[in-house]
Amino acid sequence: NAKEYALKMAELMPEKFYDFKPVPEEMSFKQQLLHIADNMEWLASSYLFVPKKNKIDTAVKSKAAVIKILSDAYDMGMMAHKNLSAKQLDEGGPFGSGPMTRRQILILMHDHQTHHLGQLIVYLRLKGIKPSDYVGW
Repeated sequence: NAKEYALKMAELMPEKFYDFKPVPEEMSFKQQLLHIADNMEWLASSYLFVPKKNKIDTAVKSKAAVIKILSDAYDMGMMAHKNLSAKQLDEGGPFGSGPMTRRQILILMHDHQTHHLGQLIVYLRLKGIKPSDYVGW
């Protein structure tokens, strides 16, 4: 459901506003989407046994390319969810902020994308676009 929700928001923003930033210190709409994708791929390949892909090209220009990268990253995250056994989920190891189990890494992945999707709701509203209804149930 998170993938569906994220892709709906990505589709709603016109391509001409993909470089929109509410303030200079923030990431653009496109950068937010690519950041979500990059984080999912990094966590999945570094901690959750998903084969590493090539580094995300943050210089992509088109909306379609960004949406494809985002969709693929969500698929990678789902692969991690599906491939981990209960035992593997409860195993842990070092992480930047301290030891974490793989279950905690999955929760972190979800929490991180939720944080950035929440920001994108504001970006859409600032452009006069009604965000998609929440897809979570």
